[in-house]
Amino acid sequence: MEILTRLGVAILIIVLSFAAYWMWTRLRLYSLRGRTSDSESAGLAGFRKGTPAILYFTTPDCAPCKTVQKPALQTLREELGERLQIIEIDASQSVDMADYWGVLSVPTTFIMDAKGQPRHVNNGVVSATKLRQQLREFADLDETAYQRTQVELARLRSVAEK
Repeated sequence: MEILTRLGVAILIIVLSFAAYWMWTRLRLYSLRGRTSDSESAGLAGFRKGTPAILYFTTPDCAPCKTVQKPALQTLREELGERLQIIEIDASQSVDMADYWGVLSVPTTFIMDAKGQPRHVNNGVVSATKLRQQLREFADLDETAYQRTQVELARLRSVAEK
């Protein structure tokens, strides 16, 4: 009986932790949406209105950023071309901007809609598949365009291998 009680407490702690993290993330995004109406004040001088973006916080010595996150972003850049902006920010050089966005660790990515409003935040490494799915929720990135891009990438890879 004691083991079931401990198991129940452990599950409760896990559920409460997950709920607290989810609420903290939602509050953070809500807070940022109110403050990022002007891309200049949000530190996004290079943001082009009308095109969704990924705001990517990294540092020069971040190994997961170089080995996993950057290739995932490069994959999206190749697939979507001009339909996606990727704004890379060195959090060690732009400390004020990292503080403004609430970045506590790198890599951190923010998925921004075409108006510059943050829609998702990802703390840690995120796959290209998950980023693509988050972008599809609000951006005009249809599946057929993605499939055409995949076919074209496969063709280019086969030509490059020859």
